[in-house]
Parts: sequence; structure tokens; C-alpha cells
Amino acid sequence: MRNSTARRGLVGAVAVVAATAFTLVSAGQASAVGTPSGYGAGTTGGGSAAPVTVTSASALISAMQSGSPAVVRVSGMITISGMQKVASNKTVIGVGSGSGIAGGGLDMSGVSNVIIQNLNFRGSSDDAIDVQQGSTRIWIDHNTLSSAHDGLVDIKRASDFITVSWNHFFSHDKTMLLGHSDSNGAQDRGHLRVSYHHNWFDGTNQRHPRVRFGNPVHVFNNYYGGVTSYGVASTMEGGTLVEGNYFDNTTDAFHCGEASSPPGALVARNNTLVGSAGSTSGCTGTVKAIPYSYTLDASGSVKSIVQSGAGVGRVA
Repeated sequence: MRNSTARRGLVGAVAVVAATAFTLVSAGQASAVGTPSGYGAGTTGGGSAAPVTVTSASALISAMQSGSPAVVRVSGMITISGMQKVASNKTVIGVGSGSGIAGGGLDMSGVSNVIIQNLNFRGSSDDAIDVQQGSTRIWIDHNTLSSAHDGLVDIKRASDFITVSWNHFFSHDKTMLLGHSDSNGAQDRGHLRVSYHHNWFDGTNQRHPRVRFGNPVHVFNNYYGGVTSYGVASTMEGGTLVEGNYFDNTTDAFHCGEASSPPGALVARNNTLVGSAGSTSGCTGTVKAIPYSYTLDASGSVKSIVQSGAGVGRVA
């Protein structure tokens, strides 16, 4: 039985549906599977553009940086160097369960309408995925990410209206940063609105996410399994709703303030904590209302739902 929570607002009515069946992205799959909910609702990526399948770094980079809408199907593991830009109106999707990007990462800078789905990311020399400079309408979904030099999914510099969903994160320290600096308020205030839902944080260390300035940021129905430092930190004018998550042996599930960053606002509700505890002591400010409708899975069911559905090869 699921606990329904309705919120109405600007983004419109969207729903998060419990994972009951999954379809492997096959050789014949032409475009992204499903549609995003939360802040990234309405993102269409390359839409109905004729898909192109790439098997080399040069072909991948050329297709991602095209000035036209594109659906780019990544076949096999492709090694790239450094951070490679993704242009607007792109879908970058892995074929099957063994496709993805190694050695480098994807950079979305000042772009809009991008979908990154069903890709393995490993061993990036910088970030695996970086969203920055006012990028909007981004959907990062059903990827498996590990072992980047810096962040796995970092979002910063006034980027907005983004959904990070159904990803599997493991073997990593600084997982997800939202807002890169306490001194960047002039650019970031009023932006950095992100929905994080149904992600699996699998023994990762910290930043799940670490929030600055974004308000409200919605962290819901994620599974935190054996996170070693902390789960969620709300800092520097951030407002974070931590809702319906399952914290499993995560001693420091959530708190306000982190390192030199002052505390922000954090509301925690309807979470399941097993061998875990979180604190809102010292939090300051208020968390704004979530401006969209959504359906919340009961937190006690989130572990099984997310472990069954997150990551590559399990696109609903």
C-alpha cells in the first residue's frame, strides 16, 4: 500500500510509480524510456529525432555536440578524455546493460532539454556528469556510476529544473554536489531546484546531496545503504525536504551545515531509519512548498523497490 501525497503547483501534475516491471534497453530501442517526474518534468531530449548509434569516442562527441536535436545510442563502453560537452536537445542512452562512458565525463553547460539514461559511468578523470551555467530541463535517469575523480553528478551555477532518478551510485566519496560555493549566491539564489528520487546510494561516503541555495530541493524515496559519512546536508540558504527515504545503517542520515558552510533549512518526514539517525538541530530558515504533484512510495518499501529498479538495464 502506498502513501499518496499531493502537491499542486507550477510544474503540473506528475507521478512517481512504484517499480513493478523493467525493460532492458535493446538494440532496437530508439529513444529514452519513460518520462521524467518532479522538477525535470517536460524534458524530452532529442525527442523523435532519428537515432544514431555510436561505438567510438569521435562519433559520440560529434553526435552529442551537434546543433540539431539528436538521439545518441551508445553501444559498448566508450573511453573519452576529459569533460565532453553535450549540446541542447539531446538524448544520450546506453544500449543494453554493458554500455557507457569511461575515462571522462559529460558536461552540460548553458544548455537545455537533455536526457542521460541507461549508461555506465566509471573512472572519470573529473566529474562523471556535470550540470552548470544555467542549464535547465535535465533528466539523469537509470545510470550506474562509480569511481570518478571528483563528483558523480554535480549540479551548480544557477542550473534549474532537473530530475535525478533511479540511478545506482557505488565505490565513491563525494557523490552529488548541488551548488559549488558559499560565495556564489548572486548567481544561484532562486535556482538549483532539483528532484532526487529512487536513487540507490550503495556504500558511498558523502553528498547525497550536499545542498547550497536551492529551495525547495526534494529528496524522496531514495535508498541509503551503508553510507559511511553522511546522507543529506542542507547548507548555505538551502531548503531541503527529505521525505520517504530508507536509511539503512547510515549513522548520520541528514543534518544542516557541513564543513565551513553554515546551516540551511531541512524538513525530514516519513522516512524509515534502520541503524540510522538524522538531526535537524541547528537548521535555519524554512523549506518552501514543493510546487508539483507526486505520489510517495511508503518508505518501508523503498529498499526493495529501489534495489530492484535502480541502475542500468532496469529502465521502467
